[in-house]
Amino acid sequence: MRFILACLFATMSFAALAQDGGDAAVPLPKPRPAELSSEPAVKLPRHRPAATPEQPADKPESADPIGPPLPPGEHAAEPAEPTAPPRVYQTACPAVLLGKVEAKALPPIEDRQCGTQSPLSVTGVLANGRMVPVAGGVETDCGIASALPAWIESIDSYLMARDNTRIAEVVVGTSYMCRNVNNSSSGNLSFHAFADALDVVGFKLEDGRFVTVEGGWADALSSEGRLLRFAHDAACAHFTTVLGPEANAEHRDHLQVDLGCHGKTCTARLGE
Repeated sequence: MRFILACLFATMSFAALAQDGGDAAVPLPKPRPAELSSEPAVKLPRHRPAATPEQPADKPESADPIGPPLPPGEHAAEPAEPTAPPRVYQTACPAVLLGKVEAKALPPIEDRQCGTQSPLSVTGVLANGRMVPVAGGVETDCGIASALPAWIESIDSYLMARDNTRIAEVVVGTSYMCRNVNNSSSGNLSFHAFADALDVVGFKLEDGRFVTVEGGWADALSSEGRLLRFAHDAACAHFTTVLGPEANAEHRDHLQVDLGCHGKTCTARLGE
């Protein structure tokens, strides 16, 4: 009983102390002066005004790169890239690479239905160890250029054995020409139209003579006549077509040699 009374007395004493001086036991901070609380301690910089983009004067409405809005789900087409020109593929000629002919490559020939992809300008052929000039050069293909050296060499060897002279120059007429056979207004294209034929007018010799088909063919027993007939017959071993004055009037003044296709397998040879 005494213990309970002591506890009640202590409780009542603490309550009385709290009412008398509890508020002043811990002092409160002084209020912040009004002039200090109205502005921040450090002044902030002023905001930069938004820049207004300059508009070009009198800009036409059609120059707007954006244009009208596209329908939902559609995207503007990307500008097309410029088309590159097609590459030119040409074939190297082994006769040129091996030094059997003196020639340079020409751009492809595209002339209506005529032409060839890898034409050459041939200015010389190798015969018996030396380069024999071709007067004026010929515009032909690799097939004719490859067949010429062996043919010219055989004629040169004939001259050395028979007349003790040599070829100084090969004189040619028509090489490439976009035309029909025999220059007719209709019919098949000539092999000249594909740079696959050559007209040989004659030969200049080292002894000073100029032997032409037109001037020397008629006399078959003369030195010139024998030379031209040998040249005609020897060409049959290197070309598929050989036409001379006895073929028709169109060939009265030259020997035409070409690599035309004859027969089912293109291996037949035509010589007149």
